[in-house]
Amino acid sequence: MNNTKLFFANDYSRGAHPNIIKRLVETNMEQSAGYGTDTFSQAARESIRQACGCDTAQVEFLVGGTQTNATMIDAFLKSYQGVIAATTGHISTHEAGAIEANGHKILTLPHQHGKISPQDLRNYLEDFYNDSTHTHMVMPGMVYISQPTEYGTLYTKQELQQIRAICHQYQLPLYVDGARLAYALASPANDVTLKDLAELCDAFYIGGTKCGALFGEAVVIPAPNKIPHLFTMIKQHGALMAKGRLLGIQFGELFKDNLYLQIGKIAIECADKLRKALQDKGYTFYFQTPTNQIFCILNNEKLKELEQKVAFSFWEKYDDQHTVIRLATDWATTMKEVDALIAVL
Repeated sequence: MNNTKLFFANDYSRGAHPNIIKRLVETNMEQSAGYGTDTFSQAARESIRQACGCDTAQVEFLVGGTQTNATMIDAFLKSYQGVIAATTGHISTHEAGAIEANGHKILTLPHQHGKISPQDLRNYLEDFYNDSTHTHMVMPGMVYISQPTEYGTLYTKQELQQIRAICHQYQLPLYVDGARLAYALASPANDVTLKDLAELCDAFYIGGTKCGALFGEAVVIPAPNKIPHLFTMIKQHGALMAKGRLLGIQFGELFKDNLYLQIGKIAIECADKLRKALQDKGYTFYFQTPTNQIFCILNNEKLKELEQKVAFSFWEKYDDQHTVIRLATDWATTMKEVDALIAVL
Protein backbone atom coordinates (compact mmCIF):
# COMPACT_ATOMS: atom_id res chain seq x y z
CA MET A 1 0.00 0.00 0.00
CA ASN A 2 1.15 3.53 -0.77
CA ASN A 3 2.01 5.02 2.63
CA THR A 4 1.11 8.50 1.39
CA LYS A 5 -2.54 7.47 1.17
CA LEU A 6 -5.00 8.60 3.77
CA PHE A 7 -5.85 5.46 5.72
CA PHE A 8 -9.49 4.85 6.59
CA ALA A 9 -9.62 1.15 5.72
CA ASN A 10 -10.07 -0.26 9.22
CA ASP A 11 -9.76 0.43 12.94
CA TYR A 12 -6.92 -1.94 13.84
CA SER A 13 -4.00 -0.77 11.71
CA ARG A 14 -2.20 1.35 14.31
CA GLY A 15 -0.10 0.13 17.23
CA ALA A 16 -1.45 1.00 20.66
CA HIS A 17 -2.41 3.98 22.77
CA PRO A 18 0.72 5.78 24.08
CA ASN A 19 -0.27 5.05 27.69
CA ILE A 20 -0.08 1.34 26.92
CA ILE A 21 3.28 1.59 25.18
CA LYS A 22 4.67 3.66 28.05
CA ARG A 23 3.51 1.15 30.65
CA LEU A 24 4.82 -1.82 28.65
CA VAL A 25 8.23 -0.14 28.46
CA GLU A 26 8.20 0.69 32.18
CA THR A 27 7.50 -2.93 33.10
CA ASN A 28 9.52 -4.56 30.34
CA MET A 29 12.26 -6.04 32.50
CA GLU A 30 10.00 -7.15 35.34
CA GLN A 31 9.47 -10.86 35.83
CA SER A 32 6.03 -12.15 36.70
CA ALA A 33 3.90 -15.25 36.89
CA GLY A 34 2.62 -16.51 33.55
CA TYR A 35 -0.70 -17.22 31.83
CA GLY A 36 -2.59 -14.31 33.32
CA THR A 37 -1.92 -15.12 36.97
CA ASP A 38 0.28 -12.03 37.40
CA THR A 39 -0.59 -9.01 39.52
CA PHE A 40 -1.12 -6.76 36.47
CA SER A 41 -3.80 -9.08 35.11
CA GLN A 42 -5.46 -9.44 38.49
CA ALA A 43 -5.64 -5.67 38.88
CA ALA A 44 -7.05 -5.29 35.35
CA ARG A 45 -9.70 -7.91 36.10
CA GLU A 46 -10.77 -5.97 39.16
CA SER A 47 -11.00 -2.72 37.18
CA ILE A 48 -13.20 -4.43 34.58
CA ARG A 49 -15.42 -5.95 37.27
CA GLN A 50 -15.94 -2.50 38.76
CA ALA A 51 -16.73 -0.98 35.35
CA CYS A 52 -19.28 -3.75 34.74
CA GLY A 53 -20.78 -3.46 38.21
CA CYS A 54 -20.22 -7.17 38.73
CA ASP A 55 -17.83 -7.92 41.58
CA THR A 56 -17.85 -11.67 41.06
CA ALA A 57 -17.51 -11.81 37.27
CA GLN A 58 -14.95 -14.13 35.74
CA VAL A 59 -12.64 -12.15 33.45
CA GLU A 60 -10.23 -13.84 31.06
CA PHE A 61 -7.79 -12.30 28.59
CA LEU A 62 -7.46 -13.88 25.14
CA VAL A 63 -5.15 -12.98 22.27
CA GLY A 64 -7.62 -12.00 19.51
CA GLY A 65 -11.20 -11.81 18.35
CA THR A 66 -11.39 -14.93 16.21
CA GLN A 67 -9.72 -17.01 18.94
CA THR A 68 -12.13 -15.55 21.48
CA ASN A 69 -15.24 -16.33 19.45
CA ALA A 70 -14.03 -19.83 18.58
CA THR A 71 -13.15 -20.57 22.20
CA MET A 72 -16.31 -19.22 23.79
CA ILE A 73 -18.72 -20.72 21.26
CA ASP A 74 -17.04 -24.11 21.52
CA ALA A 75 -17.10 -23.84 25.32
CA PHE A 76 -20.83 -23.13 25.44
CA LEU A 77 -21.98 -25.68 22.87
CA LYS A 78 -22.42 -29.42 23.04
CA SER A 79 -21.14 -31.46 20.10
CA TYR A 80 -24.54 -31.61 18.40
CA GLN A 81 -25.39 -27.93 18.75
CA GLY A 82 -24.94 -24.86 16.55
CA VAL A 83 -24.85 -21.12 17.16
CA ILE A 84 -27.49 -18.69 15.92
CA ALA A 85 -26.06 -15.57 14.25
CA ALA A 86 -26.91 -13.00 11.62
CA THR A 87 -25.88 -13.82 8.07
CA THR A 88 -23.59 -10.80 8.31
CA GLY A 89 -22.16 -11.75 11.71
CA HIS A 90 -18.37 -11.80 11.98
CA ILE A 91 -18.36 -15.52 12.71
CA SER A 92 -20.47 -16.04 9.57
CA THR A 93 -18.32 -14.04 7.19
CA HIS A 94 -14.78 -13.12 8.24
CA GLU A 95 -13.45 -15.84 10.51
CA ALA A 96 -12.45 -18.38 7.87
CA GLY A 97 -14.81 -21.06 9.14
CA ALA A 98 -13.28 -21.09 12.62
CA ILE A 99 -16.56 -22.10 14.23
CA GLU A 100 -17.22 -24.87 11.73
CA ALA A 101 -13.63 -26.08 12.19
CA ASN A 102 -14.56 -26.79 15.80
CA GLY A 103 -17.47 -28.92 14.62
CA HIS A 104 -20.31 -26.43 15.13
CA LYS A 105 -22.69 -25.17 12.47
CA ILE A 106 -23.60 -21.48 12.26
CA LEU A 107 -27.39 -21.20 12.06
CA THR A 108 -27.93 -17.93 10.22
CA LEU A 109 -30.85 -15.53 10.47
CA PRO A 110 -31.63 -12.64 8.12
CA HIS A 111 -30.29 -9.30 9.24
CA GLN A 112 -31.66 -5.79 9.42
CA HIS A 113 -28.61 -3.57 8.92
CA GLY A 114 -26.50 -6.16 10.71
CA LYS A 115 -28.94 -6.98 13.50
CA ILE A 116 -31.15 -9.99 14.10
CA SER A 117 -34.65 -9.10 15.22
CA PRO A 118 -36.20 -10.63 18.34
CA GLN A 119 -39.18 -11.73 16.27
CA ASP A 120 -37.03 -13.53 13.71
CA LEU A 121 -35.21 -15.27 16.54
CA ARG A 122 -38.47 -16.35 18.14
CA ASN A 123 -39.89 -17.54 14.83
CA TYR A 124 -36.78 -19.59 14.12
CA LEU A 125 -36.87 -21.33 17.49
CA GLU A 126 -40.61 -21.97 17.32
CA ASP A 127 -40.31 -23.43 13.83
CA PHE A 128 -37.40 -25.60 14.89
CA TYR A 129 -39.14 -27.19 17.85
CA ASN A 130 -42.47 -27.48 16.02
CA ASP A 131 -40.78 -29.57 13.35
CA SER A 132 -41.34 -33.22 14.23
CA THR A 133 -37.99 -34.10 12.65
CA HIS A 134 -35.95 -31.57 14.65
CA THR A 135 -34.02 -34.32 16.42
CA HIS A 136 -32.36 -34.99 13.07
CA MET A 137 -31.21 -31.38 12.78
CA VAL A 138 -28.46 -29.26 14.30
CA MET A 139 -29.87 -28.04 17.60
CA PRO A 140 -29.61 -24.31 18.35
CA GLY A 141 -27.42 -24.06 21.43
CA MET A 142 -26.67 -20.35 21.85
CA VAL A 143 -27.18 -16.91 20.31
CA TYR A 144 -24.33 -14.75 19.00
CA ILE A 145 -24.65 -11.02 18.33
CA SER A 146 -22.14 -8.19 18.21
CA GLN A 147 -22.26 -4.67 19.65
CA PRO A 148 -21.78 -2.78 17.43
CA THR A 149 -22.62 -5.02 14.50
CA GLU A 150 -20.48 -5.63 11.43
CA TYR A 151 -22.49 -2.82 9.83
CA GLY A 152 -21.72 -0.37 12.63
CA THR A 153 -25.27 -0.43 13.95
CA LEU A 154 -26.34 -0.79 17.57
CA TYR A 155 -28.73 -2.98 19.50
CA THR A 156 -30.88 -0.94 21.86
CA LYS A 157 -31.29 -1.98 25.47
CA GLN A 158 -34.90 -2.92 24.72
CA GLU A 159 -33.82 -5.17 21.84
CA LEU A 160 -31.24 -6.85 24.05
CA GLN A 161 -33.84 -7.37 26.76
CA GLN A 162 -36.20 -8.95 24.24
CA ILE A 163 -33.48 -11.24 22.87
CA ARG A 164 -32.46 -12.12 26.42
CA ALA A 165 -36.05 -13.06 27.32
CA ILE A 166 -36.24 -15.40 24.31
CA CYS A 167 -32.88 -16.94 25.19
CA HIS A 168 -34.09 -17.48 28.75
CA GLN A 169 -37.29 -19.13 27.51
CA TYR A 170 -35.33 -21.59 25.39
CA GLN A 171 -32.41 -21.90 27.83
CA LEU A 172 -29.89 -20.56 25.33
CA PRO A 173 -26.78 -18.62 26.39
CA LEU A 174 -26.51 -15.11 24.93
CA TYR A 175 -23.00 -14.17 23.86
CA VAL A 176 -21.99 -10.70 22.64
CA ASP A 177 -18.96 -9.99 20.48
CA GLY A 178 -17.60 -6.61 21.57
CA ALA A 179 -14.66 -6.27 19.19
CA ARG A 180 -15.58 -2.59 18.70
CA LEU A 181 -17.33 -2.09 22.02
CA ALA A 182 -15.53 1.19 22.82
CA TYR A 183 -17.18 2.77 19.78
CA ALA A 184 -20.60 1.51 20.79
CA LEU A 185 -20.26 2.79 24.34
CA ALA A 186 -19.13 6.23 23.13
CA SER A 187 -21.90 6.71 20.56
CA PRO A 188 -24.61 9.23 21.54
CA ALA A 189 -27.12 6.83 19.98
CA ASN A 190 -26.19 4.07 22.41
CA ASP A 191 -28.22 3.24 25.51
CA VAL A 192 -26.47 -0.03 26.48
CA THR A 193 -23.82 0.17 29.21
CA LEU A 194 -21.24 -2.32 30.39
CA LYS A 195 -23.47 -2.94 33.39
CA ASP A 196 -26.39 -3.71 31.07
CA LEU A 197 -24.25 -6.23 29.18
CA ALA A 198 -23.24 -7.87 32.45
CA GLU A 199 -26.91 -8.12 33.43
CA LEU A 200 -28.28 -9.34 30.09
CA CYS A 201 -25.53 -11.59 28.70
CA ASP A 202 -24.12 -14.95 29.69
CA ALA A 203 -20.77 -13.78 28.32
CA PHE A 204 -19.41 -10.88 26.30
CA TYR A 205 -16.02 -9.58 25.39
CA ILE A 206 -14.46 -6.15 25.57
CA GLY A 207 -12.47 -5.51 22.42
CA GLY A 208 -8.87 -4.38 22.70
CA THR A 209 -7.38 -5.10 19.26
CA LYS A 210 -9.66 -2.56 17.51
CA CYS A 211 -9.94 -0.24 20.50
CA GLY A 212 -6.49 1.00 21.45
CA ALA A 213 -4.59 -2.14 22.43
CA LEU A 214 -1.77 -3.81 20.53
CA PHE A 215 -3.84 -6.98 20.63
CA GLY A 216 -6.14 -8.89 22.94
CA GLU A 217 -9.72 -9.13 24.17
CA ALA A 218 -11.21 -9.37 27.65
CA VAL A 219 -13.98 -11.93 28.12
CA VAL A 220 -16.48 -11.19 30.90
CA ILE A 221 -18.63 -13.99 32.30
CA PRO A 222 -20.95 -12.43 34.90
CA ALA A 223 -21.75 -15.73 36.62
CA PRO A 224 -18.39 -17.18 37.73
CA ASN A 225 -17.66 -20.84 37.00
CA LYS A 226 -20.47 -20.96 34.42
CA ILE A 227 -18.08 -22.76 32.10
CA PRO A 228 -16.01 -25.37 33.97
CA HIS A 229 -12.36 -25.61 32.96
CA LEU A 230 -12.55 -22.54 30.72
CA PHE A 231 -8.87 -21.78 31.30
CA THR A 232 -7.93 -25.15 29.83
CA MET A 233 -10.22 -24.62 26.83
CA ILE A 234 -8.65 -21.21 26.18
CA LYS A 235 -5.25 -22.87 26.01
CA GLN A 236 -6.60 -25.70 23.85
CA HIS A 237 -7.78 -23.12 21.31
CA GLY A 238 -4.43 -21.36 21.15
CA ALA A 239 -5.85 -18.21 22.76
CA LEU A 240 -3.76 -18.19 25.96
CA MET A 241 -0.59 -16.13 26.29
CA ALA A 242 2.33 -17.40 28.36
CA LYS A 243 3.36 -13.77 28.93
CA GLY A 244 -0.12 -12.97 30.12
CA ARG A 245 0.94 -9.78 31.82
CA LEU A 246 1.16 -8.13 28.38
CA LEU A 247 -2.62 -8.39 28.16
CA GLY A 248 -3.17 -7.46 31.79
CA ILE A 249 -1.07 -4.30 31.44
CA GLN A 250 -2.96 -3.23 28.33
CA PHE A 251 -6.42 -3.64 29.82
CA GLY A 252 -5.24 -2.10 33.05
CA GLU A 253 -4.39 1.05 31.13
CA LEU A 254 -7.56 0.98 29.03
CA PHE A 255 -9.66 0.88 32.20
CA LYS A 256 -7.68 3.54 34.04
CA ASP A 257 -9.26 7.01 34.24
CA ASN A 258 -12.03 6.07 31.80
CA LEU A 259 -9.58 5.81 28.88
CA TYR A 260 -11.58 3.12 27.07
CA LEU A 261 -14.60 5.40 26.73
CA GLN A 262 -12.51 8.47 25.90
CA ILE A 263 -10.75 6.87 22.94
CA GLY A 264 -14.07 5.58 21.66
CA LYS A 265 -15.43 9.11 21.78
CA ILE A 266 -12.54 10.38 19.62
CA ALA A 267 -13.43 7.89 16.88
CA ILE A 268 -17.12 8.82 17.02
CA GLU A 269 -16.45 12.57 16.81
CA CYS A 270 -14.22 12.07 13.76
CA ALA A 271 -16.78 9.77 12.12
CA ASP A 272 -19.59 12.25 12.75
CA LYS A 273 -17.64 15.05 11.09
CA LEU A 274 -16.88 12.83 8.11
CA ARG A 275 -20.51 11.72 7.86
CA LYS A 276 -21.70 15.32 7.71
CA ALA A 277 -19.15 16.20 5.04
CA LEU A 278 -20.18 13.22 2.92
CA GLN A 279 -23.81 14.23 3.22
CA ASP A 280 -23.06 17.86 2.37
CA LYS A 281 -21.11 16.75 -0.71
CA GLY A 282 -23.99 14.63 -1.95
CA TYR A 283 -22.55 11.16 -1.35
CA THR A 284 -25.05 8.31 -1.00
CA PHE A 285 -24.99 6.26 2.19
CA TYR A 286 -25.72 2.55 2.03
CA PHE A 287 -27.49 3.21 5.32
CA GLN A 288 -26.86 5.47 8.30
CA THR A 289 -24.66 4.23 11.14
CA PRO A 290 -24.04 5.82 14.56
CA THR A 291 -20.57 4.44 15.28
CA ASN A 292 -17.11 4.58 13.68
CA GLN A 293 -17.92 2.77 10.42
CA ILE A 294 -19.41 4.60 7.44
CA PHE A 295 -20.80 2.83 4.38
CA CYS A 296 -21.11 4.69 1.08
CA ILE A 297 -22.21 3.76 -2.43
CA LEU A 298 -19.75 4.91 -5.07
CA ASN A 299 -19.82 4.86 -8.82
CA ASN A 300 -17.06 2.50 -9.91
CA GLU A 301 -15.26 5.24 -11.80
CA LYS A 302 -15.32 7.46 -8.74
CA LEU A 303 -14.08 4.54 -6.66
CA LYS A 304 -11.03 4.12 -8.91
CA GLU A 305 -10.30 7.81 -8.57
CA LEU A 306 -10.67 7.80 -4.80
CA GLU A 307 -8.50 4.75 -4.23
CA GLN A 308 -5.51 6.59 -5.67
CA LYS A 309 -5.45 8.80 -2.58
CA VAL A 310 -7.44 6.96 0.10
CA ALA A 311 -7.26 3.48 1.59
CA PHE A 312 -10.77 2.18 2.30
CA SER A 313 -12.45 -1.22 2.51
CA PHE A 314 -14.41 -2.84 -0.28
CA TRP A 315 -17.64 -3.98 1.33
CA GLU A 316 -19.87 -5.44 -1.33
CA LYS A 317 -20.99 -4.99 -4.90
CA TYR A 318 -24.10 -2.80 -5.11
CA ASP A 319 -24.80 -3.27 -8.82
CA ASP A 320 -22.81 -3.42 -12.03
CA GLN A 321 -21.94 0.27 -11.86
CA HIS A 322 -21.68 0.85 -8.11
CA THR A 323 -19.81 -0.51 -5.10
CA VAL A 324 -20.35 -0.21 -1.36
CA ILE A 325 -17.20 0.89 0.48
CA ARG A 326 -16.46 1.30 4.18
CA LEU A 327 -14.60 4.20 5.75
CA ALA A 328 -13.56 3.61 9.35
CA THR A 329 -12.18 5.93 12.01
CA ASP A 330 -10.38 4.66 15.09
CA TRP A 331 -9.17 5.60 18.55
CA ALA A 332 -6.24 7.58 17.10
CA THR A 333 -7.86 9.26 14.11
CA THR A 334 -7.27 13.01 14.13
CA MET A 335 -9.43 15.84 12.87
CA LYS A 336 -6.50 16.79 10.63
CA GLU A 337 -6.77 13.40 8.91
CA VAL A 338 -10.53 13.81 8.57
CA ASP A 339 -10.10 17.29 7.08
CA ALA A 340 -7.59 15.90 4.57
CA LEU A 341 -10.07 13.22 3.51
CA ILE A 342 -12.83 15.78 3.19
CA ALA A 343 -10.59 17.84 0.94
CA VAL A 344 -10.02 14.80 -1.30
CA LEU A 345 -13.74 14.10 -1.42
